[in-house]
Amino acid sequence: MHVPDGFFDAPTSVGTAVVAVAGVAVALRRSSRELDERTAPLAGLVAVFIFAAQLLNFPVGAGTSGHLLGGALAAILVGPWTATLCMTVVLTVQSLLFADGGVTALGTNITLMAIVGVWVGWGVFVLLRRLAGPSRPALVAPLAGVAAFVSVPATALAFTLLYAVGGRADIPLDALATAMVGWHSLIGLGEAAITTLAVGTVLATRPDLVHGARGLASARPLEIRAVNA
Repeated sequence: MHVPDGFFDAPTSVGTAVVAVAGVAVALRRSSRELDERTAPLAGLVAVFIFAAQLLNFPVGAGTSGHLLGGALAAILVGPWTATLCMTVVLTVQSLLFADGGVTALGTNITLMAIVGVWVGWGVFVLLRRLAGPSRPALVAPLAGVAAFVSVPATALAFTLLYAVGGRADIPLDALATAMVGWHSLIGLGEAAITTLAVGTVLATRPDLVHGARGLASARPLEIRAVNA
């Protein structure tokens, strides 16, 4: 999913860079509404987890590769604005220090994974939560998994659309679309399982830290039990 240098033409790269800068600028202003002294450490852990998860790359044909994204997971745990910032930090470090994604394509990668991936995942989760009913916290984890699944092929589809507009690589569009959307649908199953497990684990211990469950559950009260001598 990481776009290398030269994969898109200059107008497309510049256009996505503008979208990325605007998106990150708004996220910097809005993320303060999501973060506090309790959730800020979780945001750091989420960024580290996504960085590690994205190190697993799978060849999907047509000269491209796929990997876990983590955008929906981040959005549901720490909020979509903070998730956009977490993903942006991860993608920037990968590009500048690990040559994973081109430097000139950084704006494209941020647009695809930190904006499209995060907000599609969050939008699907919010929609499903409303349809399921606002007072059912037990459904938060499975709904998060569904949202994560949808976000992965959706991001792959956005990648394909960008290629149709300004792709420079010598790859047939139909072959690229089939490989990217098809394989990323399979990768989405793994993303769904990991997201469901991660969100469910945090919900079981500190539901108050899960942004997607705010208003549905509160922190477990401290229990003091007498110990018989």
